[in-house]
Amino acid sequence: MGERVLRGSRLGTTSYEMDRNTDLAPRREVVFDCPSGHETRMVMASDAEVPATWECRSCGVTALLRDGELPEGRETKHVRTHWDMLLERRSVAELEDVLNERLAELHPAPKPRRKSA
Repeated sequence: MGERVLRGSRLGTTSYEMDRNTDLAPRREVVFDCPSGHETRMVMASDAEVPATWECRSCGVTALLRDGELPEGRETKHVRTHWDMLLERRSVAELEDVLNERLAELHPAPKPRRKSA
């Protein structure tokens, strides 16, 4: 390209190459179905790995590949709560004993009154 072609043009926005005698990559149309009833169509290269899910263009919900299998869900780790960690260290009977000891410290038994003479 000559310098006079570039002068005054917006670089990056206009291609000066010709589309003639070029072969495009083989393509195929892939359809994703949204649970809300929307249909999203995508054109992808025929050798590309097609994802099992795609975000719906209309509502943003996860759409599934038409005639595809559901993706396997990830195994989620069980969330250990404070109670679970306590049960790893002590039995329920031991925990009841500790509770009774603490309650006795907080609320001591009333002292018997002496009878005045």
